Amino acid sequence: MTAHQAPPPAPPIGVLVELTHRCPLGCPHCSNPLALERPAAELDTETWKRVFSEAAALGALHVHLSGGEPTARRDIVALIRHAAQCGLYTNLITSGIGVSAKLWAEMVEAGLDHAQLSFQGADEATNDRLGHYQGAWAKKRAFAAMVTGAGLPLTVNAVVSRPNLHQVGAFVDLALELGARRLEVAHTQYYGWALANRAALMPPRAETEAAIRLVEAAREKLKGRLVIDMVVPDYYARYPKPCAGGWGRLAINVSPSGKAMPCHAAETIPGLEFWNVRDKSLGDIWRDNPAFNAFRGADWMREPCRTCDRREIDWGGCRCQALALAGDAAATDPACSKSPHHARIEAMAAAEAEAGAGEIRWRSYKETVGA
Repeated sequence: MTAHQAPPPAPPIGVLVELTHRCPLGCPHCSNPLALERPAAELDTETWKRVFSEAAALGALHVHLSGGEPTARRDIVALIRHAAQCGLYTNLITSGIGVSAKLWAEMVEAGLDHAQLSFQGADEATNDRLGHYQGAWAKKRAFAAMVTGAGLPLTVNAVVSRPNLHQVGAFVDLALELGARRLEVAHTQYYGWALANRAALMPPRAETEAAIRLVEAAREKLKGRLVIDMVVPDYYARYPKPCAGGWGRLAINVSPSGKAMPCHAAETIPGLEFWNVRDKSLGDIWRDNPAFNAFRGADWMREPCRTCDRREIDWGGCRCQALALAGDAAATDPACSKSPHHARIEAMAAAEAEAGAGEIRWRSYKETVGA
């Protein structure tokens, strides 16, 4: 390594694979891209197996099986088995819909370690409306019972926004009732379909802050009984989140067609070429793809990030959000109070929340841009 070469990056901790964009739900807050990838473009079984083998060889510890709905893949059991045989901790991120008792037993036998189950509401009416699927509530509860019945750890994922923010306390109660070991209360992050639906989803600041206080109190009260994680809303934050732990630092996302990216929304940034696992090994992508190195570390940062004492805490925030809100992927994330755009996005969020308007655009292939 010469004096002018950056040191090789540390191995990624995990790999999030979007096995498919097929999904029975139509959630308006979905982070999948508006241009959903068609089933015909999906990687085949053997390619996914090779990706898992390469992830383990690279030093990754876990693989998150996501989508869409990952169990829509007919080879899901074979994929879980191979990942487990590679020594990867396997985490299924699922809607719980379409998982029969037989399929669940096969996934457990194959070596599944953990399941994350999404709920769109803490009661049947809200859940089924926001998921755009009648009968989802009953199917989700049945799936939760299968997970805990098999002795596997269950995480309840609750994505909250204006239509269901008032249910945060009920989500805590639901997680306890279902026997979950962990609850993630994630305020909607505005990418993909959520960005298209922002006007319909943006909550008022006062309600957001009340929900955060409620979660913090529940976390303290239930310590040792239920782990509660919380993703706070960027638009009302003082500092940005370290998106994906920092660009190209901790994780790799792989799309259904094999495009490898530092985060699920990275392909919105023009001028970056994301290599495909069909053509390159995961190790080569992680180390050498210019797109992964574009915002890795801190050398790319401008002021005020460059000299900020938080530059290696939040790693400049989210590049995709900087592009979406400031028009420049290299700008300071407008979620940061030090950004010149911060006051503008706060005002925009407040205006959208107060208006309480916006027609919901349900996630579907029919609504996909360019379909």
